[in-house]
Amino acid sequence: MSTKALQDSIIRDIGLAPEGHLKIDWVRAHMPVLNRIREQFEAEQPFKGLKVTISLHLEAKTAYLAKVVQAGGAEVTITGSNPLSTQDDVCAALVEDGIKVYAKYNPDPEEYKQLLIKALESKPDLIIDDGGDLISILHSERPDLRAQVRGGAEETTTGILRLKAMEKENKLEFPMVAVNDAFCKYLFDNRYGTGQSVWDGINRTTNLVVAGKTVVVVGYGWCGKGVAMRAKGLGANVVVTEIDAIKGVEAYMDGFTVLPMSEAAKIGDFFVTVTGNKDVIRGEHFDVMKDGAILSNAGHFDVEVNKPELESRSSSVRTVRRNIEEYRLVDGRSIYVLAEGRLVNLAAGDGHPAEIMDMTFALQAMSLRYVNEQYEQLGKHVIAVPYELDEQVARVKLESLGIHIDELSEEQRSYLDSWQEH
Repeated sequence: MSTKALQDSIIRDIGLAPEGHLKIDWVRAHMPVLNRIREQFEAEQPFKGLKVTISLHLEAKTAYLAKVVQAGGAEVTITGSNPLSTQDDVCAALVEDGIKVYAKYNPDPEEYKQLLIKALESKPDLIIDDGGDLISILHSERPDLRAQVRGGAEETTTGILRLKAMEKENKLEFPMVAVNDAFCKYLFDNRYGTGQSVWDGINRTTNLVVAGKTVVVVGYGWCGKGVAMRAKGLGANVVVTEIDAIKGVEAYMDGFTVLPMSEAAKIGDFFVTVTGNKDVIRGEHFDVMKDGAILSNAGHFDVEVNKPELESRSSSVRTVRRNIEEYRLVDGRSIYVLAEGRLVNLAAGDGHPAEIMDMTFALQAMSLRYVNEQYEQLGKHVIAVPYELDEQVARVKLESLGIHIDELSEEQRSYLDSWQEH
């Protein structure tokens, strides 16, 4: 055990480490792309002498990413990106492996904020963020901690929206790579990862059947596509609500009913919000919902379901099952909210499957290396993941599956590159 890491860290209980190690060992065995990158990092030491601070949902897959970055020579500090997704046994295992951890399951809001700040007080050279909280603190409350930050990488849609708003106002002080916008992130993590893990969380929490019921998916981005696809596979009648006409047409042609929320609210049994916006389910929707409607969120922040407006309509609120709150309305109906309206797949589950996060975290590790090597040329901008990194991750993934694809011949390349009449 690293005595220094233990002394510096704030965690729940170091005695939980053995179970955490087992979890990390399990995901490592199912993350071949990240294993390949770890071999490269161990040989090349791209982060030697540098400090890296990470804020992600702190469970086993994230822990293995931290260990891969550490294998590249970095001094790693990690914190959570959501109070309910942190796993205390995983935190303890990382501390034993020499990584500083500032995270606990379900801290109060003020303690959660302080844990983020403590992680930044390591004065990092590089950052991996999820939702933009670290970047926001560095640019608003603690600019004194950003002096040596070269840049970083952002995991989520929500975080990238915040970063782009900062960039537009010329407030962003270093380059950030938009990992969420890479093909190997949104096509697989957002669609297949969110699609499966959301229903893992809902099903294990409610223990109720989905088949035959009406599922309302709020937002038809890549995450919404995945949630709707998996709901259909479970036998649900799927309704999509949207504000984007193009996505509305896409949902319709994918075979789903498209309605405004004012109508969908009347017929839904399960609701899943995946918009990244606030108040997409609110007072007037609660007023027309069925008795027993179940609400869940898969967006980064717990603002998509307006809980204050729901509580104001309620005569009582009680926990009826772990991660299920019953709001008893004054007219006698009950509406249930899962995981306090936080990310249901992580707050009430284990998050995305390991094989999915293998690709996403491989992109994170490679993007971190890219920004470290190129930060002086990148400027203070939100940067796209270079296509060659995206494609490299996909190729390693195919190799790990034993799948081979074709390559163009020189004649075919010449044909495609020619503008003249064929």
